[in-house]
Amino acid sequence: MTGTIGVEFIMPTYIFYDRNTKKEWNEMMSNSERVQFLENNPHINQVPGGFAYVGDHIMGVGPKQDGGMTENLQRIAASHPGSALADRYGGEPTKQQKTRSVLKKHGVI
Repeated sequence: MTGTIGVEFIMPTYIFYDRNTKKEWNEMMSNSERVQFLENNPHINQVPGGFAYVGDHIMGVGPKQDGGMTENLQRIAASHPGSALADRYGGEPTKQQKTRSVLKKHGVI
């Protein structure tokens, strides 16, 4: 399904169980279609599904960044002292960082 500005929307997938035939299946539909479908078919139940956790942000665990990659990012940050990468990976000495923050505060840069 495509949205009004060309953004593609992904419809949720629901799991249903038919008590008459004892069959279970997946169906992709909008929430309003799901509600209508369940009202029209009282012999069908929705089966609770698992939550879709995406990424390594759960519980703060996941792959850590390799030391070589950190060194490479620090080297790049040193070449671009005013960038966001420099703010994160310390691309310049403390004195220069403080000088830059004062200049930003007074609107010079």
